[in-house]
Amino acid sequence: MEHYYANDNPQSTGEHEVHKEGCQFMPEILNRTYLGMFSSCKDALEAARQKYDNVDGCFFCANACHNR
Repeated sequence: MEHYYANDNPQSTGEHEVHKEGCQFMPEILNRTYLGMFSSCKDALEAARQKYDNVDGCFFCANACHNR
């Protein structure tokens, strides 16, 4: 199980990226929301959709869920 976070600031394309703890592209603490511990990025994206309509996995740390 891994800790996941959502970037509170959307990308220029509108989606809020979901990151795994330890990602080199993790947003600053004031710009992220803790989503919880999950066994997959897919579950983390589902949790992020509770807050944001448009979400995507980080290309670097959640590539299996990266769509854009």
